[in-house]
Amino acid sequence: MASSSSFSSSTVTSKFIGFLLLLSSLQLDLSLGSDLHYKNQTSFRPKKEIQNLRRIEEYLKRINKPSIKTIHSPDGDVIECVPSHLQPAFDHPQLRGQKPLDSTCRSKPEIKFQRNMKLVFLLAATSTLGISAISLSLYKIYLVIEKKSDYIYMENMQDLPEMPSIANETTNEESFNQLWSQSGECCPIGSIPIRRTTKTDVLRARSVRRFGRRLKKPIRRDSSGGGHEHAVVFVNGEQYYGAKASINVWAPRVTDAYEFSLSQIWLISGSFGHDLNTIEAGWQVSPELYGDNYPRFFTYWTTDAYQATGCYNLLCSGFVQTNNKIAIGAAISPRSSYNGRQFDLGLMIWKDPKHGHWWLELGNGLLVGYWPVFLFSHLRSHASMVQFGGEVVNSRSSGGHTGTQMGSGHFADEGFEKAAYFRNLQVVDWDNNLLPLSNLHVLADHPACYNIRQGKNNVWGTYFYYGGPGRNPRCP
Repeated sequence: MASSSSFSSSTVTSKFIGFLLLLSSLQLDLSLGSDLHYKNQTSFRPKKEIQNLRRIEEYLKRINKPSIKTIHSPDGDVIECVPSHLQPAFDHPQLRGQKPLDSTCRSKPEIKFQRNMKLVFLLAATSTLGISAISLSLYKIYLVIEKKSDYIYMENMQDLPEMPSIANETTNEESFNQLWSQSGECCPIGSIPIRRTTKTDVLRARSVRRFGRRLKKPIRRDSSGGGHEHAVVFVNGEQYYGAKASINVWAPRVTDAYEFSLSQIWLISGSFGHDLNTIEAGWQVSPELYGDNYPRFFTYWTTDAYQATGCYNLLCSGFVQTNNKIAIGAAISPRSSYNGRQFDLGLMIWKDPKHGHWWLELGNGLLVGYWPVFLFSHLRSHASMVQFGGEVVNSRSSGGHTGTQMGSGHFADEGFEKAAYFRNLQVVDWDNNLLPLSNLHVLADHPACYNIRQGKNNVWGTYFYYGGPGRNPRCP
C-alpha cells in the first residue's frame, strides 16, 4: 500500500510540475507576443500621430496670419488684428498680391467743404486742388453731421458696392455686439479681426481635411437628407440677386459634440448634385467647430455640394473681409431669452452690379466683406433659389432622435418671446431692388421635432416662427 501511495504521489507531482512548465511557456509566448504587439504599436502609432500633428501645425501656420494687435475675449477666444491684405483670402491664386476692395470709402486726402458753400464754388475748388473733371465722376458728396460743424465730403466711390434700393420697412434692430468687443477694444483701421484657430480646435474635428467644413451630405431640392433636418421657407423659379432678413438670436442646446444648430440665409444655384453652389450666413451653435455652446456669427460657401471646396468663416481662401469691427466666428451677445428681451441679427447678401461680387451686410449698413465672383460657377450670374430658416444635425448617437434644439428650442406655435423667428424677408431682383417674397414655400422635414409657421403683417412684412426641442414624446 505504501509503495503504491508513493508511486501515485510522485506521478501527481510530476504531472503538476509538467503543467507548471507548460503554463510558464504559454505565459512566455503571450509575453513575447504582447511585447511584439507593443513594439509594433509604439513604432507605428507615434509616427502616425506625429505626422498628423505636423499637418495640424502646418495648417495653423498657414491659417493664423501675422497680427499687429491681440485682443482676449471673455469667452476665451483670442482675436488677432491681421493686416487686411494678409488675410487667408489672399492665399488664393487669383487674389495673391492684391488688396481688398475698400468698403469704408476713405480715400486720402479727405477734402472738406463747409456745408453752406455753393456747388459752383465746390466745383471751382476742385480745379484749385488739382482734381480733374474725369476723376470727379468717381466721387460723391454727402453730409456728415459732427458735434460742432456740418461738412460736405468728397470720397472715392470706386470700390463701394452698389446698394440695393430699399423698400419701405420697419426695423427695430439694436447695434450688433460680440463678446470680444464689449470692452471697447477694436482692431486698427487697415486690419481685420480674426478668431485665432488652435490645435485643440483642429483636433476636435479629427482631421485637418474635415476641420472648418461641413460633412459631405446628399443634397435634395427639399433640403432634407444626410442626418440634416430643416424648418425653412424658400422661393425658387426665378433669378435672384440677393436676400435680406432679420434673424432672432438664441442659444439652443446642442446635445452631441458632433452636431450643430444654426439659423441662416442660403443663396443656392446648381443642379443639387456635385456642382451645387451656395452662399450662407447667419448664426450657429457648434461645439465641434468652436468648443462651446455660444451662438456665433458665421459664413459658409461651397461650389461642389460641400465636397472639397469652401469652408466656414475665414478658415480657407475665399471670403474677403473688409470690416475692422466684426469677427466672423466670434460669439454674439446678448441673446434672446424666453419671455424676455429679443435680439435680432440683420443680414443682407447681394450681388453688386458694379463688380459682380456677392457682398454681406450686417445690421443697418455695416459692410462685412464679399465673396469674389470667380469662386463660383452657377452663382457667377445669379441664384436660382433662396432659403431662410433653421437646420440641425441629427446623428442619433443615443439611438433615438437627437435632443439638439432648433431656434429657441420651442415650437413655432408658441409665438413671440418664446419661439425663434425671421422677419422682413426680402429678395433682390435683377435691377438691384429689394422686393417682398412671392410664391413662398414652407417646409419642415420632421414637424413633430421642429416645425414652422409663416405669416405677414405691416410691421414685420413676411415673417415666420420656427424651431423645436428635437426629441420629445411625438419625436422619439
